[in-house]
Amino acid sequence: MNKPAGRLYLVGVGPGDPDLMTFRAVKVLEDAPVIAAPKGSSSGASSALAAARAQVDMTGKEVVELHFPMRKVFPDRDMEQDEEVLRGWANAAETVLKFLDQGLDVAFPTIGDPAIYSTAFYLLYTLSRMRQGLDVRVVPGISAMSACSAAMHIPLGLGDELITVVPAAFGVENLASVLETSHTTVLMKVNSRLDALVEVLEESGLVDSAVLIERCGLPGQNIYTDVRKAVGRKLHYFSTMIVRKGGRACGMDIMGGQDG
Repeated sequence: MNKPAGRLYLVGVGPGDPDLMTFRAVKVLEDAPVIAAPKGSSSGASSALAAARAQVDMTGKEVVELHFPMRKVFPDRDMEQDEEVLRGWANAAETVLKFLDQGLDVAFPTIGDPAIYSTAFYLLYTLSRMRQGLDVRVVPGISAMSACSAAMHIPLGLGDELITVVPAAFGVENLASVLETSHTTVLMKVNSRLDALVEVLEESGLVDSAVLIERCGLPGQNIYTDVRKAVGRKLHYFSTMIVRKGGRACGMDIMGGQDG
């Protein structure tokens, strides 16, 4: 009789601060015999694995790091044109399948929440093309924007307000229209486009309604209540900007803020 395949868990480990990992995430990571963690550089380390290690003892587990090339692509739309991405995703999926076929459960930790701009669903998309009927569970996590909102006492949405989340790959030329229609705009991973974003905010009259949080909740955290002070600086990949019309904190004084 064939051994049943293992189960795959896509696990959100939160924004990086180990204290913000959920009990459910910790339990799944503790129970899984295999941890397969994504990393953006073949020579780098996995941020998700670092967060997981801070809460979970990895002794006796099979731990592998999977390289996902850093590209802004969308499954079934433009990924077929990027062979490096396709090959990276396929290699990662094949590694995970190898363990699942041995009947081993695999936990795939990802920074933030699996459903918000993470590699988790790229992996699931690729696996679904290779094998039907896999047992997959998704464990949600605290997102970076939630952590930044909490750190700055800024509500993301109240009443009937519209919230828009914008990834770094979004065209800066389209940002002005988003800012006009949204009460709160969250700009994710802004490190590579900050100077252009600040220019748009200046033109829209919203530069004083923006706050930038770099490495939220992690060592080396920086908070820019004046985002103009971050122009020209080399920011970490984990950089999030919140633009809230009508005041950043509903009139409350913010304690513990800093600029650079």
